[in-house]
Order: sequence, then C-alpha cells, then structure tokens
Amino acid sequence: MCAFCVENADRSQMAEGFFNKSAPEGYRAVSAGTKPVSQINPLAIDVMKEFDIDISNQKSKEITEDMMRDSFKTVNMGCMDKESSPTLFLPNVLDWNLEDPKDKPIEKVREIRDEIDQRVK
Repeated sequence: MCAFCVENADRSQMAEGFFNKSAPEGYRAVSAGTKPVSQINPLAIDVMKEFDIDISNQKSKEITEDMMRDSFKTVNMGCMDKESSPTLFLPNVLDWNLEDPKDKPIEKVREIRDEIDQRVK
C-alpha cells in the first residue's frame, strides 16, 4: 500500500503505521508526499502511541514513480486535488477524503486516527 498526502506529516504516516502493524507477511506500506516536511506532527505520534504503534522514527518522504508503480494499492488521504495529484493516471486510486489533522486539537486528531484505522482494516 502507498498512502499519499501533501506534507506526509500525519494522515499518511498513521496509515503506514497501522498497515505495517497488521500487514500479512510480504506486504509493507509506504507513505509519501508532494511537499514533505522536516518532521511528523507530534500529535500524530502521540495518538498512535495510544495504539502501541510507534511512528516517531518514520520520516516524511517525497513521492517517487517507483512508489506509485510498485504499489498494489494507492490511497490519496484526501489532500491532493484531482488535477495536480501525481496519482492522476493510476488506476483504482482510493480517495479517503480525510480531514487534515494539522493544527487540530488532540481530540480531533484521535477521531481522524480512528477513521484511518477503520479504513486500513
């Protein structure tokens, strides 16, 4: 699975963490963004720890052609518009249209985390 977001700082990082915790052998998730940032949202790290998932060592990464080509499932977290998304020409891209947790209170970040957990499952 490849989860895409603009900054690759929270939603896509949480999806990567959830998927990798429960993925069948031989499967891994990677997340990336079009404009990666220097650090993951600290609240995203905190709310994932509540599920015993440590994403603190994950890094914000830039989307590559290899990531898109090699992924069996591609997910747009909802922050890229259809006209500028690098996934525009990929078949079967899921658009989860999740609210951006950036600058939101921890309660809202938990709600978004829970939605991501359900969708990954």
